[in-house]
Amino acid sequence: MCGIVGYVGSRPALDVVVEGLARLEYRGYDSAGVALLAEDATLVTAKRAGKLVNLREALAEEPPPAGTLGMGHTRWATHGAPNDRNAHPHTDCTGSVAVVHNGIIENFAALRSELEELGHKLVSETDTECVAHLLEDELKSGGNLADAMRRVCRRLEGAFTLVAVHTGDPDLVVGARRNSPLVVGVGEGENFLASDVAAFIEHTRDAIELGQDQVVELRAGGVTVTDLGGAPATVREYHVDWDVSAAEKGGYEHFMLKEIAEQPRAVADTLLGRIGAGGRLVLDEMRISDQELREVDKVVIVACGTANHAGMIAKYAIEHWAGLPCEVELAHEFRYRDPILSRGTLVIAVSQSGETMDTLMAVRHAREQQAKVLGICNVNGSTLPRECDGVLYTHAGPEIAVASTKAFLTQLVAVYLIALYLGQVRGTKWGDEVFAMIQLLAQMPEKVDKVLETMEPVRELARSLAGERCVLFLGRHVGFPVALEGALKLKELAYMHAEGFAAGELKHGPIALIEPGLPVVVIVPPLARDVLHDKIVSNIQEIRARGARTIVIAEEGDTSVEPYADTLITVPAVPTLLQPLVTTVPLQVFACELATAKGHDVDQPRNLAKSVTVE
Repeated sequence: MCGIVGYVGSRPALDVVVEGLARLEYRGYDSAGVALLAEDATLVTAKRAGKLVNLREALAEEPPPAGTLGMGHTRWATHGAPNDRNAHPHTDCTGSVAVVHNGIIENFAALRSELEELGHKLVSETDTECVAHLLEDELKSGGNLADAMRRVCRRLEGAFTLVAVHTGDPDLVVGARRNSPLVVGVGEGENFLASDVAAFIEHTRDAIELGQDQVVELRAGGVTVTDLGGAPATVREYHVDWDVSAAEKGGYEHFMLKEIAEQPRAVADTLLGRIGAGGRLVLDEMRISDQELREVDKVVIVACGTANHAGMIAKYAIEHWAGLPCEVELAHEFRYRDPILSRGTLVIAVSQSGETMDTLMAVRHAREQQAKVLGICNVNGSTLPRECDGVLYTHAGPEIAVASTKAFLTQLVAVYLIALYLGQVRGTKWGDEVFAMIQLLAQMPEKVDKVLETMEPVRELARSLAGERCVLFLGRHVGFPVALEGALKLKELAYMHAEGFAAGELKHGPIALIEPGLPVVVIVPPLARDVLHDKIVSNIQEIRARGARTIVIAEEGDTSVEPYADTLITVPAVPTLLQPLVTTVPLQVFACELATAKGHDVDQPRNLAKSVTVE
């Protein structure tokens, strides 16, 4: 959700913090604010509702005094409306403590009542402000800001990243995390805190991964990490393998356009190094033994949103290649319905950020039930890999646009790899069969690139539909999750009513929605799946007979659909299970272009944020 940046060093802190916030604005853009310690150790804050540009304008009109220590925040609103008063940072009664926060403090109501009874004046509607006043009280009990933070965190319930500064500790920035992301950037004579390494990647690529319930003390000369009791904590240091150019637009109008264009390379990077000795498939950090995998009797995939659609496609691959029953669960529903899990269950958790709270809670529930958990994640250093028995990194590089594109395609590649790996280990696929499928996957970057080269007619089509109020999507087999993903992209970006349906359900109700001129996008299975193919061609005829405007995505050479397609979009012919890698791309371009034609900000769609770090 919210984006956080902290800095201490020798540079002007304001420049570093605002620059970092600009790279984190995808995490929330309801408001933004900064807190700085001036050279005379006075605390200065500035905050504005709306996007970061509003804060920039305020700072330009009234520049704060110089200082080399500070922090900033860009907000996705939870408690309280997105206005100036509720924007972060929040301060205490004395104006000497400032706090920024990502997450939700679940016991804030009780804490607020307690503080008000003690005479504290809280001016916002947020849960965050309570922390500033709690720190105020704890500082009166002695110790520095880090000591106070540790004591306060022991009282808090929920998920949080907290970063605070105090006029009494003018060389110190303190951070704490529980179930919410926070990473340290280690420089020379300067150090950084952020929700995401993108905030400080221009200055350093050396990072420290903070663990659960840890507090970090950040000074120009060093970093100290402890647990909530004050004991030294174990951390993992790592080096970020991408640079600042990966987080910039690179000449594209939107990050989303850049990330769509990066998909061939991202798919190739996800496949890189997967073949080991003897031609056998290898994964990143597999801490589940082959024997344990042979004992698996059921696979359960947990994910949300776009990642859930990747999981739905994984079900087809796992059941087909590994011969295992597979269920796909929305992570936020998973633990509330008493799922049946055992030591023989393999849970696969999919999250681009590795910080999706619903997915993390599902993982914790699965582990409590003794299931093995394998994660699919894009962000090295995030929470998900630490809490799983194994992880497959997608290596997609930073995805800044809120609507997921290259993360989805690389998640598909990841689930294909896991399905093949399970088939290899369990003996349901011979080694040469696995290798042959890997060779087919290796051709996919070229296929995706070919799709991207032919997208101008899709863009023209999207612009022509900007005035429509509704678009429907139909698909069969692995085309059904693609239809759901196409509809989701249109909802996210164009704010249009869009629905994805299994084409076989058409006559069970959805056909009542068909009316003259209604755009319906149909994802057609390959000709090789002749039964499924023929059935969906019949569906196209049925909706066209009722006046629908048919937009058909089919493989090259499929002339059988031409008479029934008002618009035909062709993609390279690929095996059925791999077809989502090419059929999804036109839907991404379609949604992006249509939203642009309607004048929307495709990188920062309303009411959304990149990582959902609260339940």
